[in-house]
Amino acid sequence: MENANQTQVGGTHYKSKAIQPWDYIAANELGYFEGNIVKYVSRWKDKGGLDDLRKARHYLDKLIELREA
Repeated sequence: MENANQTQVGGTHYKSKAIQPWDYIAANELGYFEGNIVKYVSRWKDKGGLDDLRKARHYLDKLIELREA
């Protein structure tokens, strides 16, 4: 079986990273919202630009909203 880190579906924006975002997320047992924040902040320069930063902020806003409730 091939290691999942050897293949990326839909681009190469994570392959250049020293640590794959999903490895960081898994190792630190981050939840859905935290994981998406890490994902979007990690790739914004290589894939989605400012839209990815806005997505990260959107997830952060939701996480804050949930914690304030």
